[in-house]
Amino acid sequence: MVALPHPAVTAVRVVSACIVVSFLSGCAGSSNQPIEPPEDYFSMTLPGMNNGFSPQMSPISNTIDQLRSFQTPPPTLVRQALLEQHQRWSGTPYRIGGTTAQGIDCSALVRNVFRETFNLELPRSTYDQVHEGRPIDRQELQAGDLVFFRPPGRYNHVGIYVGDGYFLHASTSQGVIMSSLDNSYWQRYYWQSRRALEPTNLAYLGSNFTP
Repeated sequence: MVALPHPAVTAVRVVSACIVVSFLSGCAGSSNQPIEPPEDYFSMTLPGMNNGFSPQMSPISNTIDQLRSFQTPPPTLVRQALLEQHQRWSGTPYRIGGTTAQGIDCSALVRNVFRETFNLELPRSTYDQVHEGRPIDRQELQAGDLVFFRPPGRYNHVGIYVGDGYFLHASTSQGVIMSSLDNSYWQRYYWQSRRALEPTNLAYLGSNFTP
């Protein structure tokens, strides 16, 4: 007969596992976190993205080449690059600790997009990302700024502002999507915005980017 572990031992193991997972990722959902309402993001049209927009029409690599041609890329070009990243990652399921197209969490998505698009290495967790760049007012938001939220639960949330009131993020309920800052859920839990893409960082693209 196999002896079963004492309930107290099992509880300790579960708590330890949760602690390890929390260190792997700074943004995740929790069992008591309300699910943000669904949004009809498939049918919306953002500035710079036509109804027939597809990644095949303007590949990410082409936009990155254009970014590299400017010492300080215009916001419209930064926005276009982010829209193409949305097309690339759209529908990827949310997975705490995930970093790939098989599953990704919010801070990993932000880190991957900044690395691939701007050659800028951000920290892995929202805990550290919230210290990047400088704080800005919500009315100052421009494409490429980071937006942070404090929903119920133990984790904060982060996304990348795209423009026209929308931000790209890995939603706990819907995976990688575009959401509106004016959505009542995100308005309620909005925390702060930060600008990590300063002109000096963007200029870094032209001389040091390696595709």
